[in-house]
Amino acid sequence: MTLNPEKLLTFSPLHRLQWEEAQQKTVILYPEGMVELNQSSAEILKLCDGTRSLVPLVSELETKFETTDLIADITAFLEIALSNGWITQN
Repeated sequence: MTLNPEKLLTFSPLHRLQWEEAQQKTVILYPEGMVELNQSSAEILKLCDGTRSLVPLVSELETKFETTDLIADITAFLEIALSNGWITQN
């Protein structure tokens, strides 16, 4: 599946994104296990709430972290998230 930049991004209802105190990290929980996320990945997935497509999501992160040119890295991560079923497109 390929990321469509026009569609809204939503975190999968089959997974849960939460802070895990034991690991001191945000993780994705699902029936078969857990995925530990770095801070950047967690920040991206937190914005996949069904209200943003790719460009607004990137813009919000660039503003938050006072940087530019994040679109390639964010797109690459979202492609992985989509192929793993962590996010859906609407």
